[in-house]
Amino acid sequence: MNLIQIEEELKVMGHEYVDLGLPSGLKWATCNVGANSPGEDGGYYAWGEVDIKGEYSYGNCVTYGKSMSDISGNPTYDVARKKWGSSWRLPTEAEFQELLDECNWQWTAQGGKEGYKVTGPNGNSIFLPAAGYRDGSSLYDAGEYGYYWSSAFLESDDRSAFGLYFNSSCRSVYGGYRDDGRSVRPVLE
Repeated sequence: MNLIQIEEELKVMGHEYVDLGLPSGLKWATCNVGANSPGEDGGYYAWGEVDIKGEYSYGNCVTYGKSMSDISGNPTYDVARKKWGSSWRLPTEAEFQELLDECNWQWTAQGGKEGYKVTGPNGNSIFLPAAGYRDGSSLYDAGEYGYYWSSAFLESDDRSAFGLYFNSSCRSVYGGYRDDGRSVRPVLE
């Protein structure tokens, strides 16, 4: 097998992925949706929306206050599937938890951006930039915090969904308001 064949095997629909050696076998994209390199922030999306907006508010969020099911792989609501196609999708809440539980997390910088180098059991890694989030027309916490949407909704609150949250001293899966613009890091099975 030559180098060109190997590189093609690590891409689906033109987007690169990494096998971190996780128990689930899940593959993680090397970039956020809307980014061209791992150190770029990429686009900001409200939960269940597939387009970037100039203003992020509950008044213009199509899923805010709506009873929803898991949106992973649904091209109407899953921006990874809609933008990247094939079998790309939003990670589930459990898949983010696996990333937290099974990987080594090291706060570092890449491409001039602060964030985490996440190294899997097999030694392969991805970089998650601390891209902050958008509320209204403003960007908050860039370079200090990362906010990434999962496909899972909060059953107890139809205004919220689960996501990955981190800064240099903590990491967790948490619930956040669906109308905020947050990063999306796709996965493949």
